[in-house]
Amino acid sequence: MASAPFDWIDERARARERAGLVRRLRPRPAETTLLDLAGNDYLGLTRHPEVTAGAAAAAHRWGGGATGSRLVTGSTELHADLERELAAFCGFEAALVLSSGYAANLAAVTALAPYGSLIVSDAGNHASLIDGCRLARGATQVVPHADPEAARKALGTHEGPAIAVTDSVFSVDGDAAPLAELAAACRTFGVGLVVDDAHGLGVLGDGGRGAPHAAGLAGAPDTVVTVTLSKSLGSQGGAVLGPARVIDHLVNTARTFIFDTGLAPAAAGAALAALRLLRREPERAARARAVARRLHELLVGQGFSAVRPDAAVVSVRAPSPEAAVRWAADCRAAGLAVGCFRPPSVSDGVSRLRLTARADLSDAQVAEVVGVISRTAP
Repeated sequence: MASAPFDWIDERARARERAGLVRRLRPRPAETTLLDLAGNDYLGLTRHPEVTAGAAAAAHRWGGGATGSRLVTGSTELHADLERELAAFCGFEAALVLSSGYAANLAAVTALAPYGSLIVSDAGNHASLIDGCRLARGATQVVPHADPEAARKALGTHEGPAIAVTDSVFSVDGDAAPLAELAAACRTFGVGLVVDDAHGLGVLGDGGRGAPHAAGLAGAPDTVVTVTLSKSLGSQGGAVLGPARVIDHLVNTARTFIFDTGLAPAAAGAALAALRLLRREPERAARARAVARRLHELLVGQGFSAVRPDAAVVSVRAPSPEAAVRWAADCRAAGLAVGCFRPPSVSDGVSRLRLTARADLSDAQVAEVVGVISRTAP
């Protein structure tokens, strides 16, 4: 007898259960007493009155949705304002707003790696960059994590168009890429550099202008940067920043831009309000970094294995996937929400608790976080 079409799913589900890798959705309430170090609201702006007012005003003026793709009806004056101000803040010639940071990475990588080109990709890159490499028509060579010399050697094996792609801050451990050295390797061969600054914008660089700005790459003709609006800017969406000719190329060739509905006006309005607030209050970026350093110092002092943070992500290693899940659940029961990263989300197979250092956390809250993690440790 033939099996039902999706019977194979049941065996996959049983395998995940045996390995302790089952994932479940957990809808959160609008109001909670949990101290949240699981999300990516680095600057504490998601609920800021100016940000929520920006979202509400945009929805009232422009409607609940963009109504179509950006090339049809989905572009508004608000999108143009956000692109102009985001590019200026980060130091780039132009910007293009998309519906998510994931879509922005797919757009940049696929549009800049045509048939016959080479993509050199860091082994620690985010899934969205990896998927961009898979969808691009160029060939991909994965190089060891944060190793500019390995990237240089890989680039030296290819003649023709090429790009190197990397996160600026890697989302699992919070370590920063050696962007200046990687850019130098690219320039040896006249190759472009694509940097995903999702975890750098709002945290690194002068007043939160991002890791490329801090590395002296802002506005460089050979550098393209992607960002998300859903972390430091407390909203939703993504953007690609770079030379105007690159942005024009994406408008004409990037499928996740051309065929996707534009970012909802409310999200654009919230992101623009957050960006303007960050310009007025640049100290938020330094505070996020200081909170991360303090969390790391206290956790290491308690004997935990934690990676020194280069931005606002603090990673604490767990003995196993099952232990990590239990640890995160016990933290939640004690009033603390933390991230729980397990395979396949982590390429090295080591499970972790992932903590978000927010600029709006007080010193007392930082101490409370470390206390909960210590008391619940497996």
